[in-house]
Amino acid sequence: MKKLIKNGTIVTAADTFTGDVAIENGIITEIGLNLKADGAEIIDASGCYVFPGGVDPHTHLDMPFGGTVTADDFETGTIAAAYGGTTTVIDFCLTSKGLPLQQAVNTWHEKSQDKAVIDYGFHLMVSELNDTVLAELPQIIENEGITSLKVFMAYKNVLQADDGTLFKTLQAAKQEGALVMVHAENGDVIDYLVTKALAEGNTDPIYHALTRPAELEGEATGRAAYLTELTDSQLYVVHVTCAEAAWKIEEARKKGLRVYGETCPQYLVLDQTALEKPNFEGAKYVWSPPLREQWNQDVLWKSLWNGSLQTIGSDQCSFNFKGQKELGLGDFSKIPNGGPTIEDRFTILYSEGVEKGRISLNKFVDIISTSSAKLFGLFPQKGTIAVGSDADIVIFDPAVQRTLSAETHHMNVDYNAFEGFEVKGEPVSVLSRGDFVIRNKQFVGKPGSGKYLRRKRFGAAPVLPAKAEVSGGVV
Repeated sequence: MKKLIKNGTIVTAADTFTGDVAIENGIITEIGLNLKADGAEIIDASGCYVFPGGVDPHTHLDMPFGGTVTADDFETGTIAAAYGGTTTVIDFCLTSKGLPLQQAVNTWHEKSQDKAVIDYGFHLMVSELNDTVLAELPQIIENEGITSLKVFMAYKNVLQADDGTLFKTLQAAKQEGALVMVHAENGDVIDYLVTKALAEGNTDPIYHALTRPAELEGEATGRAAYLTELTDSQLYVVHVTCAEAAWKIEEARKKGLRVYGETCPQYLVLDQTALEKPNFEGAKYVWSPPLREQWNQDVLWKSLWNGSLQTIGSDQCSFNFKGQKELGLGDFSKIPNGGPTIEDRFTILYSEGVEKGRISLNKFVDIISTSSAKLFGLFPQKGTIAVGSDADIVIFDPAVQRTLSAETHHMNVDYNAFEGFEVKGEPVSVLSRGDFVIRNKQFVGKPGSGKYLRRKRFGAAPVLPAKAEVSGGVV
């Protein structure tokens, strides 16, 4: 059935205006003033912003780590994402050395099939790049539409790849039109510092942060940028936490390099002191890279505003405090890394960014949706409100004041990383390809309704279907 969103303020990365949005067969067919209803279902957005659905470029759903598996799978995780205003997620597909890449991709398809309630895609982790992998990689990119490759520079003896692998991945990405993503920390030095701390009897959660200092994130970010320059390739640095890394990205971009950066909501509003909470509560805030000293937050906000950092990912990787985080009692290195953030990413960026004057309304849309869609080959199908785009839309009430809490969130985890945080704004209704997933703050979606997205290669020209008509002269 045709739908017509009326009386809202439409916001894209470029424009803010009053208008109507017509939706038919899952796509936006008209945008303009006083569009005719023609039997359409009317959706009243009075007093609300009409945003494009959020694109979360960084999630870990149903992922094994440290002897356990994340508490949120593709069903619970995408339901929570939808409640939070996100309509597209890109999850990380983990490969294993010596096994075909396609086997790993098939495993992730099995994890997500019949579960996701919003659309989703995959990044592909690269742990080795030998002749066998190099021969298979073009097929994965072409057939699966997986056009982003993840390399870990940390987690020695588990996930970490050496510099040669990173260099060869950058070369292959240049040739195949893929974007290389890096977890930028110096894993070798971290491994030494962790071993030393434990030998000295320093086992509390705070030592997770103290053994992964910001200098090692900055060093790895700079090293990855130099290798990107040498290969004339493209690089995306995930979960930037600190000034040292942000400045390295800014420096690379000033040189004209294709280097991009992402931060996460937890790094914008939480700091290292959270890991000092008594009774092992600090374990709730153990993720990598760790939370930093508070002054880094100002640098990250400025980097988002000036474009040195382009996106915000949730880095959703939830583990229950009871039974999972507690695996690290007496040894911080065994605390599963990650936190529950997928549901609050959208509102935290709005409340702490727009409402506090750190970013503009249009910059908010760019960071929460548009830039990720562009970088990862989804624009303009995703990431904007335009004729021909998918009708992924968030009707957002900016006047609501609420408190974030595990008691009210929808993630399948026993704590909220932002417990007690006062925020302004809330998604009221969320549509994915024209169908309600959240309606009047209630879940009305269906597991399995989310579609797998085959993405365009990095730098490919955006294309919209040539079948929609523009009304009112506004697009």
